[in-house]
Amino acid sequence: MFVNTRRIVIEWGDCDPAGIVFFPRYLAFLDGCTWALFTTALGMRKSQLLAHYGTIGCPMVDLRTRFLIPSTYGDEVVVETRIKEFRRSSFDVQHRLLKDGALAVECLETRVWAAADPERPGRLKAQPVPAAVVRSLGGDPLEAKPIGHQP
Repeated sequence: MFVNTRRIVIEWGDCDPAGIVFFPRYLAFLDGCTWALFTTALGMRKSQLLAHYGTIGCPMVDLRTRFLIPSTYGDEVVVETRIKEFRRSSFDVQHRLLKDGALAVECLETRVWAAADPERPGRLKAQPVPAAVVRSLGGDPLEAKPIGHQP
C-alpha cells in the first residue's frame, strides 16, 4: 500500500500546561495526515477530490489510538500514513507517529466514504469507495468488499 510521510514540528499551542502535546492535537495532526495521503496519491486537493468524486467527506466511525512516548514543544515528529484495508464503503487508515525514529503514537481510524443522502436531506449515505481511489492508494478494487456488518 502507498505510504505518505509528513513532518510536523510541535508548536507551543499544541501543548498542555504540563508541556506535552494535548492529546486532541494528535487527532488534528492525524486528520491532516489522512487528507495529505489522499492529496499525494490522487494529485488533487481535498476540495477537488470531494467535487470530483461527488462525496462530502470521509467521516470517522471508529478510532483506536495508543500514546507511547510524549512529544513536547519544538520536537519534530514524522507521521507515516497508509490505508491498511479497504472494504466496500469503509476503510482503515493507519498512522505511525515517530519521534527520533521511535514509535510515539499509533492510530487506526475507520472511515466511511460518504455522500449526501438524496432521500433524507441533511443526512449522509455510505457510498462504495471509487475503484480509482482504491488503485491510487495501492489497493485492489476487486478485493474491496464488505466485511461483516460494517458499512
